[in-house]
Amino acid sequence: MTPPPARRRRSGAVGSAPAHNLPRRGAVRRAQAITTYGVGSLIAVDQESFVVSGLDGADEHWSTDEAPRIHERRLARILGVEHFRLPPASDEYSKDGIRVRRFPLMHSCPECNELRRHRDFNPPPGKSLCGTCEADLVPSRFVIACEAGHLDEFPYWQWVHRTAGRGATTAGKCGGTLRLRTSGRSSSLRSILVSCTCGVPEVSMEGSFRRNALKDLGLRCRGTRPWLGSSEPAETCDHTPRTLQRGSSAVWQPVLKSALSIPPWSDGRADPLAPYWDGLRELSDRSEVEKFLRIFFKGKCPVPVDEVMELLNAEQEEDAAGEAERTFDHRYRALRNKEYERLRAGNDERERSRDEQFICETPLGDPTALDGIGVTGPMLVKKLREVRALKAFTRLADLDSLSDANEAELSSKSLNWLPAMEVRGEGVFLRLDDGRLTTWEKAPAVAARAERIHNAHRRMMEQRSSDPTQVQPSPASPRMVLLHTLAHVLINEWSLDAGYPAAALRERLYADEDMAGLLVYTATSDSAGSLGGLVAQGEPERLAGTIRSAIRRASWCSADPLCIESEASGTGGTNLAACHACVMLPETSCEHNNILLDRALLVGSPEDPQLGFFAGILGH
Repeated sequence: MTPPPARRRRSGAVGSAPAHNLPRRGAVRRAQAITTYGVGSLIAVDQESFVVSGLDGADEHWSTDEAPRIHERRLARILGVEHFRLPPASDEYSKDGIRVRRFPLMHSCPECNELRRHRDFNPPPGKSLCGTCEADLVPSRFVIACEAGHLDEFPYWQWVHRTAGRGATTAGKCGGTLRLRTSGRSSSLRSILVSCTCGVPEVSMEGSFRRNALKDLGLRCRGTRPWLGSSEPAETCDHTPRTLQRGSSAVWQPVLKSALSIPPWSDGRADPLAPYWDGLRELSDRSEVEKFLRIFFKGKCPVPVDEVMELLNAEQEEDAAGEAERTFDHRYRALRNKEYERLRAGNDERERSRDEQFICETPLGDPTALDGIGVTGPMLVKKLREVRALKAFTRLADLDSLSDANEAELSSKSLNWLPAMEVRGEGVFLRLDDGRLTTWEKAPAVAARAERIHNAHRRMMEQRSSDPTQVQPSPASPRMVLLHTLAHVLINEWSLDAGYPAAALRERLYADEDMAGLLVYTATSDSAGSLGGLVAQGEPERLAGTIRSAIRRASWCSADPLCIESEASGTGGTNLAACHACVMLPETSCEHNNILLDRALLVGSPEDPQLGFFAGILGH
């Protein structure tokens, strides 16, 4: 929702003047600076377009003075940083904000139809107007990007002069002026016409989005990174860029990593030690730790030595043997393993401080209410904290690819922090019955159905990857698809029964050879996340009723029989029986972008009713 005018906070400033002299350009929420308008993304403000600046820079960067520190040791360790920072605030009391730079620089005037760089129009100071016509300038609709994350202007000169021969394609050599107009005959690219006053034939933008359109012009990526500033040298790049709409989601996708704060890191006692962890990890015994703390804190360490030793032991326990030989993905999945153990065990008996951010307790109700359903071990997560960090970003990337080979950096320098946001709320954790699950997933029909999703997902990732050999195995397995679909139908059910909007709930899946659980928790940090309504749904009697109702509701879709009999659906055929009328959720609620779903694995299919894990609820 757009903030009231009196509270609007501009998202950035352009120029090298002191912050208080820079023009204010727009407003974004803190969460948007991580998920939607992060470093390297394009943001439209009124009729202007900008790229969000990097975390460092000589004159345009993120101001850390108004970006409070937040700590999450487990996540910081695997991301190689000391701490995280919230994006600068967006209120009238803030002195600075997130800096932006004008991009693309190519603009057109709707009156005189000239197409040139913004500064060449001689606009009045602080305005984006044509110096001759005084009409609002229009930023170029088109940009080019490559899979390595580089971003550049669309090569209009080369595009319009391509019929004049390779020797005449050097920008500006003809001495003419570019013009851009629309014929008005249609809204297609064929109606967007580019010409040059040097006399070459007028051409349309049709064909500019072909994968090899720029390669056919003999153009390679220049390796430009406008979010880091003009003073930052371009990188060497062997990729061929592709044309994109300026507002396309393919221009920028965040690489987000998250972790729950779990004991012993969840009460904040380790936060003062953040700058010293690398040194503490090298010490072998208590006496060395005590000496280290005495030196650096001058005898006034805010954390007792016994607690420091407990924290170090917990970290060493989490570090499996041979961690240095494992990939980032292995270490990131290890975070989930530890969370699963903690959610399963809870902390009922723990003596908690008022700063404890993780409270997970066993329900007081009769657990036998869940007998025969296939769900066990519900836990009431009465208090939780999640930290989501922006690790990097990608362009032209598959959202579901597990490869991070083409991640673009947020900064040209090595920093000890990353931008992040924190969510505080509540949730319900539950597990699937191990014995029943093991028997079910070995059924040939179940395995064959999951294999179809697995193969489709793998094929899609290979097609979208620049290097198919770097694509990691698909996570699609019978238990993963089952847990994912179950989480979706539970969120839909709770949105109807408990009064939560579906977008206010989020899933967190724990699906591995040794894990079969899911956490549904509040995904917003406002009042909807802390009123206790979701926790109340985790009591066994109420949870049993919810699961039965959700499964019965999932047994029928308004798109049936087409939905349940679908041979493939979703992007690249990565879903089977799943559509927006039954199990799909808002994108903010789903970990896997609404793919790897199959309602038939929950409720069965017309041909094989026993295929569903919960077929017994329906009387099959």
